Amino acid sequence: MRYAVLVCGPAGSGKSTFCSSMLTHLQTKRRTCHLFNLDPAADSQSFEYEPSIDIRDLISLDDVMGELGLGPNGGLVYCFEYLLKNMDWLDEELGDYENDYLIMDCPGQIELYTHHPILPNIMAHFLRSGMRVCALYLLESQFMEDRYKYFSGVLSAMSAMVNIEVPWINLMTKMDLIAPPKKHEDDDTDNYGPRTAIRTKRDISKFLDPDPDMLLTSESGATNPKFHRLNQAIAQLIEEHPLVTFIPLDLTSTASLEAAVSHIDYVLQYGEHEEPVEPKDMDEGDFAGME
Repeated sequence: MRYAVLVCGPAGSGKSTFCSSMLTHLQTKRRTCHLFNLDPAADSQSFEYEPSIDIRDLISLDDVMGELGLGPNGGLVYCFEYLLKNMDWLDEELGDYENDYLIMDCPGQIELYTHHPILPNIMAHFLRSGMRVCALYLLESQFMEDRYKYFSGVLSAMSAMVNIEVPWINLMTKMDLIAPPKKHEDDDTDNYGPRTAIRTKRDISKFLDPDPDMLLTSESGATNPKFHRLNQAIAQLIEEHPLVTFIPLDLTSTASLEAAVSHIDYVLQYGEHEEPVEPKDMDEGDFAGME
């Protein structure tokens, strides 16, 4: 049985860093895993691990922009459309991998996930070949500092889930930037870092399991009333279709990474011949600094 994990999300959400951390973690557990670079615009120096499969061996964004005169977004769509016309190349690349874990690092262009049929077609091809697939959507914790930006991320994750239609996990990354540092033993005052607006477990839980009321309570008299109605409609949509929840991810914590991997394994039913293992969750000790 082969397993494929699609790692997607907006630019800067930590996709490549997560892929590298996951590869390291799986290798320490003696699993056979490989990196599949699905970004035609990727910089080779950005990879900690050499990709076993690389879309740039088929087509690269630089070549497309140079030869066809397309811009970055149009060129990226062209690259994926070219891949869909040459799926035999992908089948040949995948042919040597059996009982392996394939981690696919995707570009950061949101439109590829939210409304283009490209990635759904690629995932459907994997499913037809007998692979077990799931998708991860990464959103960085900085989005939690601006409620409007955060809810735009929630809606993007929801749109991507509906568009791609495979088992899905949402991760809130870079949680170490939200949690305040532990105070020094000889210091009687709490020494929080520059990001102090969100630091309690209660505050964070509202973002991990989106609370639509946050969008409504953020309205003020300075906001145009027409946006109030839009916010109410968005809040109602999220409340009536609670599709999005986030798992916190702090790559400086082995326990946090292990919790994320256990959820992925559970969704993929990895090692189904073994006794099923419930996914691990972060417990109170993992948020000990958020008082």
